[in-house]
Amino acid sequence: MLRPLFLARAPLAAAPLLLLSACMSLAPPHELPAPPVPATLDAPAPAEAALAPEPTGPAFVLDARLRTLLGMALADNRDLRVAVLAVERARAQYGIAQADRLPTVTATGNAARTRTADDLTTAGRGNVAGQYSASVGLAAYEIDFWGRVRNLNEAALQEFLRSQDSRDSARIAIASDVMLAWLNLDADARRLLLARATLRARQQQFALTQRTHALGAASGLTLAQVQTTVDGARADVAAYQAQVARGRNALALLVGSAVPINLLPPNVEPAVREPAAAQPQPQGTAPAGEPRTAEPPATATALPSIAPGLPSSVLLRRPDVRAAERSLAAASAQIGVARAAFFPSISLTASVGTASNELSGLFGAGNGTWSFAPQIRLPIFDAGRNRANLRVAEVARETAIAQYERAIQAAFRDVADALADRATLTERLDAQRSLVDATQRTLELSQARFRLGADSYLAVLDAERSLYTAQQALIALQLAEQANRVQLYKALGGQWQGVATQ
Repeated sequence: MLRPLFLARAPLAAAPLLLLSACMSLAPPHELPAPPVPATLDAPAPAEAALAPEPTGPAFVLDARLRTLLGMALADNRDLRVAVLAVERARAQYGIAQADRLPTVTATGNAARTRTADDLTTAGRGNVAGQYSASVGLAAYEIDFWGRVRNLNEAALQEFLRSQDSRDSARIAIASDVMLAWLNLDADARRLLLARATLRARQQQFALTQRTHALGAASGLTLAQVQTTVDGARADVAAYQAQVARGRNALALLVGSAVPINLLPPNVEPAVREPAAAQPQPQGTAPAGEPRTAEPPATATALPSIAPGLPSSVLLRRPDVRAAERSLAAASAQIGVARAAFFPSISLTASVGTASNELSGLFGAGNGTWSFAPQIRLPIFDAGRNRANLRVAEVARETAIAQYERAIQAAFRDVADALADRATLTERLDAQRSLVDATQRTLELSQARFRLGADSYLAVLDAERSLYTAQQALIALQLAEQANRVQLYKALGGQWQGVATQ
C-alpha cells in the first residue's frame, strides 16, 4: 500500500512547483508613461517660465528667451533622449566585449539524492544514495593568439565612441532646429503683423472710398478695386494666423513640451492675441501710407568672425565626421576578426573542487577533484565561408572609407554654401531696404496724384501691392540672414571660436 500512495502523492507534491515556474517572470511590468502633452487639444500654453541666468545652449545665442528654450530642448527632446540612450547601450555592449578578454570564473554546487526501486536491486530492497559536489572553474576561455577577441573589443569600443559622436551631432542638429524654428516663428509673426496692419490701412481706405462713392466723387470701379485689396489682405491674415499656429506647434515638438509664452519671440504675443476685427476703423481719413513691418530680434544670435584662410581640417572635428571615422576604425577591426578565423583557436575549460557521497564529508581529505580540458579547433574545410566573411569585412571597410570621404565632402559643402550666402546677404539686405523705401515713396506719390485726379486708382493699387511684396521680401531676407548664422554654426560642428560681432 505504500508504493501506490507514494506514487499518487508525488505528482501532487510537484504540481505547486510547476505552477510557480509557469507564472514566474523577471521582466518588469509593462507600464506606459504619461503622455507629455496637455490634457486637452485646446489647452493654453504655460504663461511664464524662469529665464536661464547662464547660457545653456550655444555660446553665440544672445537672446535670453532662446537660450532658455534651448536648455529645455536639450533636456526634453525625445530624439536627443534616444541618442543619449544609444550611448548607454553602446557602453554596455563595450563592457560585454571587454569581459570576453578575461576568463569567466564560476562557482558551482550540486546536491542529488536518488532512490533505487526495489525491483532494480539485487537484494530486492530499495536504497537511497546521495552525491554532493562543489567546484570553481572556467569554461571555454579562448586564448587570443590571433587577436580575434582584441579586435572584437576594439570594434565595440569604436562603436561606443561613434555613438557619443552621434549624440553630439544630434545635440547640434536639435539646437539648430530649435533656433531655426524660433526664428521662423518670429518671421511668421512679423508677416502676420504686417498683414494685419495692411488690412487696417486698406479697410480705412475702403471706408473713405465708400463715402466718396456715395457722394459721387469715386466710381464703382474704384470702389471694387479697393474691395479687392481688402479681401486680399484678409486672406493673408487668415493664412499667416494658421502659419504662426503651426510654427508654435513645431517649436513645442522640438522642445519636448509646451513653450511658455514669455519664451516665444517678441512679435508672437501681439500677433496671436490681437484680432484684426477688434481694431477701430477710423472713418473719413486717408492712410498716410502702408505700415512697415516689425524689426527682427537683432540680438538673437551673434556672428563670430571667421579668420581668412581657415584650414578645412577643422571640419574633421565635426561630430558626424568623427562618427564616420569611428565606423571606419570599427570596420578595420572586423577585418582582423575575419582573418583570425583562418587560424586555429584554442580554448580552455578547467575546474577544481570537491565531491562526496555525504554532505558531512564534502570537504574531507582525499575528496578533491579537478579537471583540465584544452580544446583546439583547426579549420580544414568550410566551403569558402571564412573567405566570404573576410570579403564581407573588406567590402564593409571600403564602404566605410567612401562614407568617411563623403562626410568630409558634405561638411565642406555645408560651410562653403553658408559662407557664399553670407558674402551676399548684407548687400541683398541693403538693396531690399532701399527698395522698400523707394516703393513707399512711390505709394505716397501715387496716392497724392490720385487725390488730385491726375491718375486712376489702378496706379495706387499697383504701388500698394509692390510695397507689400517688398516688405514681405525684406522679412524673408532678415530671416535668411539670421538662419545663415545658425547654418554656419551647424556646418562648423558647433566649434565657433572668435570674437562675436553683431
